This record gives sequence, structure tokens and C-alpha cells, in this order.
Amino acid sequence: MKESESPGKKETKGGSKCTFEISVKFKQNATWQGQILWAERNLKQNFRSVLEMLKLMDEAISEGEGNSIVWEDKG
Repeated sequence: MKESESPGKKETKGGSKCTFEISVKFKQNATWQGQILWAERNLKQNFRSVLEMLKLMDEAISEGEGNSIVWEDKG
């Protein structure tokens, strides 16, 4: 990682940054359940496992390439 990069942000293919706010509500069945907020787009989505959370982040970084999950508008 470059010194100028923030560890909480990831560059997308277009070069823009993605910032996620993770809110863990429960820890059950050896995983997390909670909500993820995609800050730049002001979109949120609930997740039922760490794997699902990572898939959401991957889809956001991929910027719509084969999205199967619809992000909800935070408003």
C-alpha cells in the first residue's frame, strides 16, 4: 500500500475511492450480521455473514459489473 493511501478506502476500476461504514449488530453462528453503508453513494444494505458483506463490497468496487444485489437508498 502506498503511503498516501488510506487503509479504509479502496480504488475502483475507474480510479475513484470507495468508503464503507460497517455496523455489526450481532455475532452469531461464528459470523457477523449487520449493515454496510457505501458512503460515496449514500446507499446501505443489510448483511447476514462476513462473506455476504465482502461480496457487497466487491460489487461496489466493481461498479455494477454483474450486480446481483440491489443497494438501498439510505434516505
